[in-house]
Amino acid sequence: MARYTGPKTKIARKFGEAIFGDDKSFEKRNYPPGQHGNNRRRGKKSEYAIQLQEKQKAKYTYGILERQFRGLFKKARAAQGITGEVLLQLCESRLDNVVFRMGIAPTRSAARQLVSHRHITVNGELVNIPSYELKAGDVVAVREKSKSLEAIERSLSNSSNVFEWITWNNDTKQGTYVSVPQRIQIPENINEQFIVELYSK
Repeated sequence: MARYTGPKTKIARKFGEAIFGDDKSFEKRNYPPGQHGNNRRRGKKSEYAIQLQEKQKAKYTYGILERQFRGLFKKARAAQGITGEVLLQLCESRLDNVVFRMGIAPTRSAARQLVSHRHITVNGELVNIPSYELKAGDVVAVREKSKSLEAIERSLSNSSNVFEWITWNNDTKQGTYVSVPQRIQIPENINEQFIVELYSK
């Protein structure tokens, strides 16, 4: 399956929350899409349907396809710690996500594009792989030739994100992935236990 490039508001309405960030269209119609979207009389969802929806929400939120996501789950299950929490930590450790968290890009899809187009360096080396897994202490920066890009300047000026597990210096346009975030430090509204239960069947 190719990466979803359709209307993001439609996906946000499917999950009942603005998973891609501020969305004025979602605020106007925050009910499921479709002809009967506003009909409140909906049947009770099965346990499987709830678990599947939670997995899809996580995939859309982080912009990860099924094969990659399943690979991350296998890695999380083999690691020490709580599987669901480790899964989200792996998602948060992706380069595209950290670029987004640092405010270099306004969305994860924009961050993925910046990385793919070779505007981002890790420890001084160009990295164009959005799924690149960062380690604690890695320094993420905007490439010297890209520091004056209007899109990056605009995103940084509008960013007010502050996370304890990353630092950012607006003058040098570089930051540090200080540590792997704890679950309480990850703001996404995802019930990772449902995902673990789904993949464990």
